[in-house]
Amino acid sequence: MMGTILVRTAAIVPTLRLGIIFGMDWDEHARSELRRSGSRTGGARNAVIEYLAARDCCVSAQELHDGLRAEGRSVGIASVYRVLDRLAELRLVHRVDLADGVARFERALPGGEHHHHLVCGDCGKVEPFDDASLERALEHVAGTRGYELEQHDVVLHGSCGECRAA
Repeated sequence: MMGTILVRTAAIVPTLRLGIIFGMDWDEHARSELRRSGSRTGGARNAVIEYLAARDCCVSAQELHDGLRAEGRSVGIASVYRVLDRLAELRLVHRVDLADGVARFERALPGGEHHHHLVCGDCGKVEPFDDASLERALEHVAGTRGYELEQHDVVLHGSCGECRAA
């Protein structure tokens, strides 16, 4: 099966604050930014922030909601969506498009650290990956066309080894 590559570049520059530079964790940073923006930081917001802080990769709103319920936390799905929308407005989470019609979200690290995604079209597994040479290539492509690359997503679609072996 031939894989496809989705590369999306957006003009979003993460805002750095001194607390992040000096060791504040993402969840602390998110709460601080919510307070600074005038938003409350209790209840559903804390539950969503804590859940995202413990994840290494993207989750959908439904997966997040189901995960919170499995932990015994009663947060409504509408509250999850509202919190994710607010976190996205403040650039505290990235919206990840895996080309399957389901929006996913992951922490936006203030230093710009990020990973990309491999998606199995058969079983739906999503795996994060890093590749320094890919990062350099993307910077080179943007630079040769006169762009300053500020953000990008790379999503590779194919079949995982387990599905190909089955």
